[in-house]
Amino acid sequence: MQFIVKEHSRNNIVRKNIINYKIEFMEEAKNPTAEEPKKLNFLEEIIESDLASGKVKSVMTRFPPEPNGYLHLGHAKSICLNFGLAAKYGGKTNLRFDDTNPTKEDTEYVDSIKEDIKWLGFDWENEFYASDYFDQLYEWAEDLIKRGLAYVDDQNQEEISKGRGTVEKPGIESPYRNRSVEENLQLFRDMKAGKFEDGSRVLRAKIDMAHPNMMFRDPILYRIKHAHHHRTGDKWCIYPMYDYTHGQCDSIEHITHSICTLEFDVHRPLYDWFINALEIWPSHQYEFARLNLTYTLMSKRKLLELVQKKLVSGWDDPRMPTLCGVRRRGYTAKALRMFCDKIGVSKRDQLMDIQLLEWCVRQDLNERSNRYMVVEDPIKVTLTNWEPGKVEWFDAPLNPADPEGASRKVPFTGELYIERADFMEDAPKKFFRLKPEGEVRLKYTYIIKCEEVIKNAEGEVVELKCTYDPTSKPGAGEWRKVKGTIHWVSIEHAKEVELRLYDRLFTQANMNDIPEDKDYKDFLNPDSLIVSKGYAEPALLEDASGLPVQFERDGYFFKDPDSTAEHFVFNKTTALKDSYKPE
Repeated sequence: MQFIVKEHSRNNIVRKNIINYKIEFMEEAKNPTAEEPKKLNFLEEIIESDLASGKVKSVMTRFPPEPNGYLHLGHAKSICLNFGLAAKYGGKTNLRFDDTNPTKEDTEYVDSIKEDIKWLGFDWENEFYASDYFDQLYEWAEDLIKRGLAYVDDQNQEEISKGRGTVEKPGIESPYRNRSVEENLQLFRDMKAGKFEDGSRVLRAKIDMAHPNMMFRDPILYRIKHAHHHRTGDKWCIYPMYDYTHGQCDSIEHITHSICTLEFDVHRPLYDWFINALEIWPSHQYEFARLNLTYTLMSKRKLLELVQKKLVSGWDDPRMPTLCGVRRRGYTAKALRMFCDKIGVSKRDQLMDIQLLEWCVRQDLNERSNRYMVVEDPIKVTLTNWEPGKVEWFDAPLNPADPEGASRKVPFTGELYIERADFMEDAPKKFFRLKPEGEVRLKYTYIIKCEEVIKNAEGEVVELKCTYDPTSKPGAGEWRKVKGTIHWVSIEHAKEVELRLYDRLFTQANMNDIPEDKDYKDFLNPDSLIVSKGYAEPALLEDASGLPVQFERDGYFFKDPDSTAEHFVFNKTTALKDSYKPE
């Protein structure tokens, strides 16, 4: 019960954090201050202090992913932080793959990670792998054995776990803990030579089985794994553990600021212990709060399960928080960098609102994306006074934010599609779209008036008979203003496109706060993907900007790789305005 109460309290804090953050952000948006100096975060303060004191002469950071899956939005924060800090202070960043678990790693993941980092706009100084240092790590392990600081343990994993004790209860020393140096060296060399089966022995550090930090209770340094490694092949059948590998790799590369997420804070004393025991170059670890995002999961294990059980189409499903997923959805690298800058760096966990990420995407796309008209749920409009067969082409700006920029040609004819939602037969007083005897302007073109409503046998409206006012053409005749302006497409020229309308993958805001009797998959949103079709103006299919485009009055959409020359598919990136109402 005590654990549940603590968790409940923590989640209340997270909820307060997200509310306070939203208030601060909204106030900042309402009251911007010109050229106000940005306050340093705690990592910047540490780096500036280290540079000023001479503790370090130049900054060296690293991004150390394990190549066992695809990067997600949480990694984007770490990438922006590590590369950004180094760049700000004239330093460099290494990319180092933590490839110490051959059964879960693959070059497919290595390639995808490199692609994602470059897409985000960063490049690394050196490309390293933990496996580059396997020989050195092995030599250091033998050195620890020779100094009585490591031993070979014949216990199985269950026995080792049981012997560690609990936070309140000290651990029990292994019966093999006091083997001689000579016996330990021979056993470790036999492990390396492949003489033992997987799981039959491990190498452990000899520290303190009663230490209050459980990490110090004789941690495992090496385990036996007869598995093919994606880089070293079959050279090794013993592989080092993360806690033994990470600090030493940092030391070899002279990483001045090893930046990890907050869950590694309990590992830091062990990180320092190995560096001190081996008397090697003193790298140091610093921790920041990881990214938690509403309606999202960042667990690689759970994301992998979604893929394996085909609950999503793959790692690059646009509903996934993977970088390849959000890229396919149409999120831009610039928007992600803006988001990471907005959320900042802290030492406490916060649940960030996905609404802020979507706001960043809209901020970027509003400035850069081209505009087109697409009708999703069409109703036919026939202009009874239009000359049969006549086609008139109108100039329309590709982006109103750049009035001197390029334009596109939009064909106008006597038979059009408008959105069904833009017509109402029994319209309320403040309905400023099309209604019987009412007028609206068709965007970029004429004012039309609804003269007759045609229905089918079921009473559904299937066609509107309208007239157009030839004197209302923009730039000609006398300008006449009406309150409503709607988008449209020419039926003759419209191109049918597939629309994939994406929503949040989960229905619960805080996916880290799931009731104990529930599974995270119970909260999958059944409406996270709706496939529809639309009718687009022809210029859309010629767009070569490589960016998402704005479907006017609807949202931002991005052409999917599934598109062919005959069949175009567009993924909805985000709405024009945010209709989400936070709890």
